[in-house]
Amino acid sequence: MKITPYLLFSGQCEEAFRTYERLLGGKIIASFTFGTSPMAAQFPEMADKIMHARIDVGDQMILGSDCPPAYFEKPQGTSVCLELDDTAEAERIFRELSEGGTVKMPIQETFWAKRYGQLVDRFGTPWMINVAAPAYAAA
Repeated sequence: MKITPYLLFSGQCEEAFRTYERLLGGKIIASFTFGTSPMAAQFPEMADKIMHARIDVGDQMILGSDCPPAYFEKPQGTSVCLELDDTAEAERIFRELSEGGTVKMPIQETFWAKRYGQLVDRFGTPWMINVAAPAYAAA
């Protein structure tokens, strides 16, 4: 079994996924718009918006789409957590994801992590960036 985040956007899915592709070293595998789908007539105002996208990052994936305005809700109570081994890479990703967003907790050393920080990126996606300390790496 895999657990995969599915991110919903209010019109910025394409830009967000291109940003994540670059920042995370991933590859967009699939992407199609509402206008090219069988649901085009139901959502004509969404014709150029992403109905479904997939980005692969190593052996993991992130899925996403733009949400019709009447159905969009800002994310709350969840975050995408990136677990890294390299503190410099964690700091780079944190810095770049936080550009134009909101830092909730600056990336720093904690009792459980060599580095840990929380942010909401400019697309509204909440992230946690973590480099576990050796004693907590298996937790």
